[in-house]
Amino acid sequence: MATDGSVRYARQVLIPGWGEETQRRLAERHVFVAGAGGLGSPASIYLAAAGVGRLTVVDVDVVEASNLNRQILHDETRIGHGKAESARVTLERVNPHVRVVPRRMFIDESTVDDLVGDADVVVDCMDNFPARYVLNDCAIRKRVPFVFGSIWGLHGQLSVFQVPDTPCLRCVFRGAPPRETFPVLGATPGVIGTWQALEALKLLTGVGHPLKGGVLSWDGMESETETFRVVPDPECSSCSEVRRELR
Repeated sequence: MATDGSVRYARQVLIPGWGEETQRRLAERHVFVAGAGGLGSPASIYLAAAGVGRLTVVDVDVVEASNLNRQILHDETRIGHGKAESARVTLERVNPHVRVVPRRMFIDESTVDDLVGDADVVVDCMDNFPARYVLNDCAIRKRVPFVFGSIWGLHGQLSVFQVPDTPCLRCVFRGAPPRETFPVLGATPGVIGTWQALEALKLLTGVGHPLKGGVLSWDGMESETETFRVVPDPECSSCSEVRRELR
């Protein structure tokens, strides 16, 4: 391990089960982060800080002033700039040893497989369900874990989906909610996005127990959490056929 790395990661390699070998393996892993907004900001910052070797960050939007209460990848000097490229600049400052690949593209059926590429984990930081379903289906095809997070106001949800071991996103959220401009306090995606980074790091390192097979609901108003166990939908249009093939 390089001298800089031995200092940079000195505290996390003390975690039981982590160590320097796990840190070296982490430097060889690739995480796909969908969205460089409220959730994608803390998720990608903490993945970079931890030493994930490669981060692909996809976002088609540009930075707006109304983003800045929560999207901590960006600042006023980046208003009007593409969020993906702005994310690259910030993340390379956080950790210059991480390779950041910014992609300013829509995530849809025609682009998703190429965008995700050989990623080891998909981290879903989107704010619309049509794109989430596209990512969900891609993760099923590629047999990679899908770390889901969503927020509204001072509330959030989190889960890890990995078919066939767990249900998929569509099993749990069968229909897309209507699009809306929803309220959000910046600390809320800070909590859930950081939690997404933690789940991704557990998946990448094998340290700890990822939140598979459950949906964690966080109520920031009351500082309460509750985890609901979920089961596959036998008629799910995304994953039921895959499950039948694997029986």
